[in-house]
Amino acid sequence: MIDVLMLMGSDSDLEFMEAAIHELDAAGVPYAMHVASAHRTPHRVEQLVKDAERDGAKVIIAGAGGAAHLAGVIASHSMLPVIGVPLPTLGLGGFDALLATVQMPRGVPVATVGLGNAGNAALLALQILALSDTRVREYMLGARASMREKVIAKDEKLQARFVAKSDFVAKSDPANHK
Repeated sequence: MIDVLMLMGSDSDLEFMEAAIHELDAAGVPYAMHVASAHRTPHRVEQLVKDAERDGAKVIIAGAGGAAHLAGVIASHSMLPVIGVPLPTLGLGGFDALLATVQMPRGVPVATVGLGNAGNAALLALQILALSDTRVREYMLGARASMREKVIAKDEKLQARFVAKSDFVAKSDPANHK
């Protein structure tokens, strides 16, 4: 049984998709991961999607660069939510992948995250899973609380470092004494 299927168009995409692996592993969510090309192995893509549905997958993450039709092809074969990760390439810096992933026709939607941001794709997948899995929901609530605490701690550090100086500048500035 898996909750998430991750497909990437090429093994060179793994360097980006590792962020998704990290997030799913941290949450303890089972997943399967494969290389399958929408253009070179379309029948394999379809079979992997059908197998994942049979194995209980609830979300699919697809990372691809260049023409980046992988997420759209997957969405055409499944009713599961598909999250596309457009990946940067040398030629156009990923703009082509972004457009190919985000510009889907009516009736075949693909959720799209930022260029190369597989970590956010995994977090979105976890949010989808959290709708029906209380363990994942609790994990996500804890992760959000941890992020908040880190931001507050960083602000406190900033305040300790600069507020005294800015108070001095504000008090010594003649423009403030009119």
